[in-house]
Amino acid sequence: MIRRWMASIGFMGIVGLCAQSQPLGLFTDHCDVGAVKHAGGVSYDKAAQTYAVTGGGENMWFTEDALHYVWTRRSGDFSLAADVAFKGEGGNAHRKACLIIRQDLTPGSAYADVALHGDGLTSLQYREAPGGMTREIQSNATAPTRLMIERRGEYVFMSVQPEGGEMQPAGGSFRITLSDPVYVGLGVCAHDNNASETAVFSNVELTALPPMPENPTRLESTLEVIDVASKDRRVVYRTEDHIEAPNWSRDGSYFIFNSGGKLYTLPVEGGEPTLLDTGFANRCNNDHGISPDATTLAISDSSQNNASQIYTLPIGGGTPRLVTPKGPSYWHGWSPDGKTLAYCAERGGEFDVYSIPVDGGEETRLTTAEGLDDGPDYAPDGNYIYFNSVRTGTMQIWRMKPDGSEQKQLTTDEYNDWFAHPSPDGTKLVFVSFEPGVEGHPPNKDVMLRMMPAEGGEIETLAKLFGGQGTMNVPSWSPDGKKIAFVSYRLLP
Repeated sequence: MIRRWMASIGFMGIVGLCAQSQPLGLFTDHCDVGAVKHAGGVSYDKAAQTYAVTGGGENMWFTEDALHYVWTRRSGDFSLAADVAFKGEGGNAHRKACLIIRQDLTPGSAYADVALHGDGLTSLQYREAPGGMTREIQSNATAPTRLMIERRGEYVFMSVQPEGGEMQPAGGSFRITLSDPVYVGLGVCAHDNNASETAVFSNVELTALPPMPENPTRLESTLEVIDVASKDRRVVYRTEDHIEAPNWSRDGSYFIFNSGGKLYTLPVEGGEPTLLDTGFANRCNNDHGISPDATTLAISDSSQNNASQIYTLPIGGGTPRLVTPKGPSYWHGWSPDGKTLAYCAERGGEFDVYSIPVDGGEETRLTTAEGLDDGPDYAPDGNYIYFNSVRTGTMQIWRMKPDGSEQKQLTTDEYNDWFAHPSPDGTKLVFVSFEPGVEGHPPNKDVMLRMMPAEGGEIETLAKLFGGQGTMNVPSWSPDGKKIAFVSYRLLP
């Protein structure tokens, strides 16, 4: 039997309250969160260990919530898993059945959830701060039968199990600060304030997680795409191989990334990677990119003399042609006219920015400041090269003319900023930021993708993730300038 309750007004919004008279298995209580026209409820079948949760509400998205929530309180690391199925056909395509972790029961609370939508879309959703916007990481799995949300420290992860398959990580994660104890449980939103929807949660497991091993040896890599306007993310490809540095093809149809010293292509819609023929170059690193006319690929490879050198080869694969006899040299940028390469190189113990004709010849040193200068990338109009430099004490974003003149610092905050890439229209820069005190660009760190105007100015955080080396070393904007490709990582127990 589904029971219904009166709604009372809390000081931060409308929260349905109940005096629980029957046990709810793993959970303590339940209530409507937010303003709902039709009160929700739950029916718990102790024998079958199932929860039929009915919820109304217009939506649980943007800055507000309207749902029915069955919850208990937990601290520390844990996972919540359940088989999830909507009851009845039809309903709004965006109706949601969710596994939810919330800071509190007020509408607009910070939260994270794994949401199965009526049309099969499955997303890891989150609101980082009270009253803030909701963002999501869309899984590439459609209509899985079992879901899991996992909290480890400040990170939240999603796993999915397709019908007849096994539970597997969905890829992608985000960093969110929620104070213990948190609310964890099951939620349903009809996505239609004039309707009620019911979802059945069965085989529900709420499990405390043991500490991570001191030195985990397994790694998960996820190639993702983020929409710079909405900040929503989409998983394209997940693997337990170590992959790095996606380039977005000039026609927008595929990515190029490196793994295990080789390069691979992957369709933008996902699928399986295809090995790209790079001839003898079998120690390629994460510094590679595509020429403006989309005919040639620049790579950085150390197979010939144990020091990275820059080569070019046909975009579809072939025999590499040496450009930089000296090493180490790491490609980073291609001039808009296709005639010049910009790169970071170590000469005489100093790492600086250099340029060289794409057909080879004499290299030109563009920076001479003491300390590391790295990551050069050309503005689309060719008027500037953006790079990162540690010359003022922390790694910051700079720009200069292509001949090395007029060097100007663009970022000045406490973070260590690397690899600035201008948007195709030249108006924005996206870059990777490490926490204060992190030296270099090591792997397996808390990082942020951030964006600012190309002339400098207010900085906007696009995503907080676990990454670092390999996340976004090279140009990775979509050709239309609306999205960015990157790699996030996870250490697995």
